[in-house]
Amino acid sequence: MYRINPLLESDFYKQVHWNQYPKNVTKVVSYFTPRMSRLKNVGENHIIMFGLQSFIKEFLIEDFNEFFFARPKEEVMAEYKHLMDNTLGAGLYGEERIAELHELGYLPLEIKALPEGTRVPVGVPMFEISNTHPKFAWLTNAIESVISCEMWHAMISANVGYMYRKIVDKFYDLSCDDNIPHRKALGDFSMRGQESKRSAYKSSAAWLLSFVNTATVPAIDYLERYYDCDCSKEEVGFGAVSTEHSVMCSNFAVDGDEITMIKRLLTEIYPNTSFSMVSDSYDYWNLVDNLLPLCKNEIMNHNGCLLVRGDSGDPVEVVTQTVFHLWNIFGGTVNSKGYKVLDPHIKAIYGDSITPQRAQAIYTILTENGFAASNVALGVGSFSMQCLETFEEHAAIPAFSPYTRDTFGIAIKATYAEDENGAPIPIFKNPKESSFKKSHKGCVIVKEHEGELVAEDMHTYLETVEDENNLMEFVFCDGQMEKEYSLKEIRDRLHGGKF
Repeated sequence: MYRINPLLESDFYKQVHWNQYPKNVTKVVSYFTPRMSRLKNVGENHIIMFGLQSFIKEFLIEDFNEFFFARPKEEVMAEYKHLMDNTLGAGLYGEERIAELHELGYLPLEIKALPEGTRVPVGVPMFEISNTHPKFAWLTNAIESVISCEMWHAMISANVGYMYRKIVDKFYDLSCDDNIPHRKALGDFSMRGQESKRSAYKSSAAWLLSFVNTATVPAIDYLERYYDCDCSKEEVGFGAVSTEHSVMCSNFAVDGDEITMIKRLLTEIYPNTSFSMVSDSYDYWNLVDNLLPLCKNEIMNHNGCLLVRGDSGDPVEVVTQTVFHLWNIFGGTVNSKGYKVLDPHIKAIYGDSITPQRAQAIYTILTENGFAASNVALGVGSFSMQCLETFEEHAAIPAFSPYTRDTFGIAIKATYAEDENGAPIPIFKNPKESSFKKSHKGCVIVKEHEGELVAEDMHTYLETVEDENNLMEFVFCDGQMEKEYSLKEIRDRLHGGKF
């Protein structure tokens, strides 16, 4: 992966702010805050706190140690001078401050934050960042660009997973036996459609706060590396055995039929393993209605489950009708809540294209026809990780709300400073033309009131530290982690202990 001095991972204008602050300022405090919601029409007014711990470990600790402090000062300064002199202008970026930071030998920042896995309402800061050394007040907001760039996507993907999980919980509670795990209902299939490798594994790690199925291998390593978990000892995440069109079509080209490959999968390749089989290479309903009955003995004697996967057509119609057809062929049982459950050797799956609306529609159709929601496995692709389909009243076509940093108006704003005598300097922003951009003033204490988080501003920095009811806790100070959360803790907090 491409690496550079982390102080250069910024907008250009951040490089000149060091001497724009008042000369006597020795401390700057800023807050990362979701200021508004563009998803109010679907009732979403919270965002999940997730990804700060991994950002701290990867960027503030690993990157700064390896690509700044561990390098010779002469090399660091030469790199800075080469880039800044030839792009911004010599003498503007304060090279002496870079040399002083390198000589200090550690990153003089501290971060207080709400616990990861917390659902934070709009208007409440999620974390606070400030400098710990009086010579480096400029550093607090110098890393704003990279924090904004790195943090919002994982939080949005955590929200996406939570949105689907609430749909699953509703229909599983209604139609499935209580011992059927909700966390296995849906899987993330978004990697190939994400903006980058980095986006893919961070997004999928966030998805795994609510589910355990993903097609993104690096998401497991990401969580093990940064969130104190071990896939050999707990359910961090699981992949799935599945065919694709290349293998199905190449076998058809050799065999001259599809049934040979179906039987080979069941008896030779995966006799003791559940697997998903893409089934629409040619004629999906011919395969379901005519070929699968010819393989009934092999399917019923298979030590696993065959998941029949449609991959074209209307996902809602295809996957629900598949359940009905499979019931007529293979039968099943009726569970404790009175809903039909397919024989455990067979199941329906749709591996992509499942929006929240489609998930809701699929489960509704199944339950209204007397079938448990667990008869299908569903996949969520990159569209749903990056965009919410919405339906405006009387609109002929659906509208789309893309997920960006501005979905929740996320921003990092300085709200407090101190001079060399420790005197407080409240800072605030209040533009006439945009009410949601109004910032807090002074330092902020986050408390719980009537079951919801609220923010109190106009405090001094010392008051926030001494207030025992402040829910923001120190998580990072002077290059070291102060508090860490495990994946299990985060899942339990997000789902009230019912992951």
